[in-house]
Amino acid sequence: MQMAQVSSHLSVEMETLNQVLSLMEAFKAFDGDNDGCINEAELGGIMGSLGYKASDQEVRAMMQQGDKNKDGLLCISEFLEMNTKGLETGNLANVLSAAFEALDEDGNEILTGEELHEVMGNFGLSLSLEKCENIVASLDMDGDGAVSLDDFRLIVESLI
Repeated sequence: MQMAQVSSHLSVEMETLNQVLSLMEAFKAFDGDNDGCINEAELGGIMGSLGYKASDQEVRAMMQQGDKNKDGLLCISEFLEMNTKGLETGNLANVLSAAFEALDEDGNEILTGEELHEVMGNFGLSLSLEKCENIVASLDMDGDGAVSLDDFRLIVESLI
């Protein structure tokens, strides 16, 4: 693959990653109790914050479509799956999956921004340390500055 193609390819992956991160940040902002799930009203709020003017009926239909386990809530993986269908996430998911395999070098099953920065660099994705820390912060449901590998796995699986 020529350098221009590689650069263009990484640019598409970064754009996709940024879209996924925006979705996750919006989700987290409306998940008031930080349980990783949102209800119909919160979904309406997220859609509005992302610039979509959805009617109550449209929000209800989206909720029913996305709620795979029919518990009346959308978890983060259901929300991402529902909102990334049109994106080219296959290769991004593969890169993240490979990164996931390499992440838990110290066996503590948590991922910090620094660890993500190092691993993404190893896979040829030049993300700044600040961007990696922002990624981890957007995934960090309990506010401890790290994300569990289980949470990271959920995100990756929702993109595949």
